[in-house]
Amino acid sequence: MRMIEYVLILVFVFPGLALGDKGSNRTVFELNDGPGRWFRNAAGPVAGAGSLGVGTPGVEVRFKGESNTVHTMTSLLYPAGAANMPFDTDPQKGSAEVELTTPGLYVFFCQIHPYMLGAVVVDDPTTEGLDLGENITLINGITVPTSSDLATRLLRGFFILTEPANWQNFASTEPWHVSYPNVNVRIAGGAVVNLPQVLNARYGNDTELPALLTPSREGVGEVWVDTQFETTADKEKPGTATAVDATTWEVTRKVSLPHIEMNNPHNMWTDRDQNLIYVTEWFDSKLTLFERETGQLIDRITVGEAPAHVMTRVDTDQLHVSLNGSDDQESVVELAPLANGVEREIDIGRPGPHAHWMGHDGMTMVTPNVFTGDSTIYDFWRDEVLEIVPTGTLEAHPIATGMMPDSSKYYVANFLDSTFTLIETQTGEVLKTINLLQNYNPLTGEITGPVGGLPIQTPVSPDGIAMVTANILTDTITIVDTRKDELVASLPCDAGCHGVQFGAKKGGGYYAYISSQAANTLQVVDIDPNGDEDPSDAKVVGRILLTATPETAMDDTITANPGMGGQGLLPIPVVYNGWVQNLPQPWKEQLTPKQRDPLH
Repeated sequence: MRMIEYVLILVFVFPGLALGDKGSNRTVFELNDGPGRWFRNAAGPVAGAGSLGVGTPGVEVRFKGESNTVHTMTSLLYPAGAANMPFDTDPQKGSAEVELTTPGLYVFFCQIHPYMLGAVVVDDPTTEGLDLGENITLINGITVPTSSDLATRLLRGFFILTEPANWQNFASTEPWHVSYPNVNVRIAGGAVVNLPQVLNARYGNDTELPALLTPSREGVGEVWVDTQFETTADKEKPGTATAVDATTWEVTRKVSLPHIEMNNPHNMWTDRDQNLIYVTEWFDSKLTLFERETGQLIDRITVGEAPAHVMTRVDTDQLHVSLNGSDDQESVVELAPLANGVEREIDIGRPGPHAHWMGHDGMTMVTPNVFTGDSTIYDFWRDEVLEIVPTGTLEAHPIATGMMPDSSKYYVANFLDSTFTLIETQTGEVLKTINLLQNYNPLTGEITGPVGGLPIQTPVSPDGIAMVTANILTDTITIVDTRKDELVASLPCDAGCHGVQFGAKKGGGYYAYISSQAANTLQVVDIDPNGDEDPSDAKVVGRILLTATPETAMDDTITANPGMGGQGLLPIPVVYNGWVQNLPQPWKEQLTPKQRDPLH
């Protein structure tokens, strides 16, 4: 086939195909803060996919920074043995480029914000179908055929996460439909198949969404959810903080703070009195502080690039914010109580921590270090790093931590390795590695037991009986029995499973609250329904719609993605060991004696 004929066919099949200036072989991605198409094809959507480009061997891929914070431009997967791969940049706001010569599928992501995805298909014009390649290699070294379940599951996830029209809308009565480019692709063994037919056959489509469900038992207090992709009328940047009353399960407030352009609110914590909400702006450099009861802004503080998570020390009420976009080792910011100013930047020996955790006595902080495949144990008593512990491969992408209520051991969720590393806190000794994919066959897709893939938030329950994790590849909620340190259950999660935090259940016990970034729901999991301290029978007991009602207090009008983008959660009151003992008396009176002192 002559090149001019091939180009004409591509333009006809892929409206909006980026051919670049004067028909050159180029794809330009604009990295931005908007929801869904974070790697936005500058030439427009290709076959309806706004983060997809198609070119021929030698295509130049350019990345342009158009965001308020730094990003990396990193190859997540690529054809096995491809030239110029793997590709990576330091965190930056600038531009980068790479030439792709080997035919096949390439997916790029930001290591700081790992659901930011852009894909390029390099197609050999002499073969039938768009070339996905024989095998793909993930950044952590795993290689599988493009016909494998893992390859197609990742491809399906790409089209769901990057296209808001493919998100699960539980406010609609229509079946959930996922749209894919209607093209034939060339996969392992030279087979040519229709992409939607394969994905629909393997994972279904036009499926009926699970019903909304109100828990039969009330919770205590309220649950705040960062609905990070919700957009509002009076600001350009996305994101709101949504409050749900845990006694009525109604959405009571949405805080968007349009006058400051609150940008992608990601994670939250509160002060000892439970009066303030601290929220990180992950696509910016700010920590924002507002009143919990009124939603009124108190302050907005510059802390550093891509602040991810925030927690307080139980003994001092100082705040600690992880700087996910930092490129140096002073990557945790310490603020005075009530966020009354930055006090120092703590050297943890590594850049780029994400979801850290603080010890029950205020003496310890543990961080998952995204860029270096390890975890830091910081000792506040000595005011120094105790240990830096490898958690897997260099590209394991440790993203979150969860700690036992007595701080004796902690768990690191390795996002790309789909494993947990269990570490003794006092010594840094690795006690065990738990493989979340142990019951999954990546070639056939057969699942023979509890399973999770690409784990994110992973807290341990306040009573220490279970660790609950949100897994975005498999859209499952995994349960680890912390006494045996074994994976004992997995539950279905809504699309884009992301966040987990624990809150008190009225009358005793705990609920795990689950957020999903590609759905507008809050799921409620009872980790111990029969009270026998065995979490293997954990079950989903609630699914709450996160859209506003006429009674919801709001400071702006929702314009798109209502209730979508669930990420960080904050149940009020905070009932983890160490924090619960410091609660004001009116909050303590709503808890049982066991909840007020979980280890006694």
